Amino acid sequence: MNKTVRKKNIAAAVLAAGKASRFGSTKQLAKLGDKSLLQISIEAARGVLPWTTLVVLGHAREEVASALQGDPVFFLCNDNYADGIGSSIAAAARACDGRFDAMLLTFCDQPLITPEHLQTLTDTWSGAPEEIIASAYAGIVGPPVLFGARAFRELLNLRSDEGARSVLRNPEFDLQSVPFAAAACDIDSPRDLDSL
Repeated sequence: MNKTVRKKNIAAAVLAAGKASRFGSTKQLAKLGDKSLLQISIEAARGVLPWTTLVVLGHAREEVASALQGDPVFFLCNDNYADGIGSSIAAAARACDGRFDAMLLTFCDQPLITPEHLQTLTDTWSGAPEEIIASAYAGIVGPPVLFGARAFRELLNLRSDEGARSVLRNPEFDLQSVPFAAAACDIDSPRDLDSL
């Protein structure tokens, strides 16, 4: 792999489209301290990519977008959000395809993700289109993940609730990982939030 490839345009895509039925309310707007989970995720992404952060909305999109008025982000509506997280990843990849050289994918229910970790992911990327830089935690690799542009065509085909695991396992791509134990914190219920 050519490690001298110059880094180019990267977009951050914050996923906030799901219904979160296990949570019992609009999880994206649930508060941790004085900020919503989504605001925390947006601030982390904008700390690294201040002008190219997009937020994928779906369930309760008008309510969520209204709560974010004043945040300088781009909104992308996924009308197929009920098909699973794969459809939201595909929507983000569609928006980035042909416009960006990589997409930094983050989820709004991982509130302990820091701008420093996201910066490490982008710094680790060589600029190669076939390279994927994932976070490593709890014995797995997963989000946040930076996908080089060559992965976009695979991401465009996602539909299920499995997310991008099949892309991470695809030997066509050069998967690298950056350890970050705090990424294991994933909010599924109000109890998870209360434990922080």
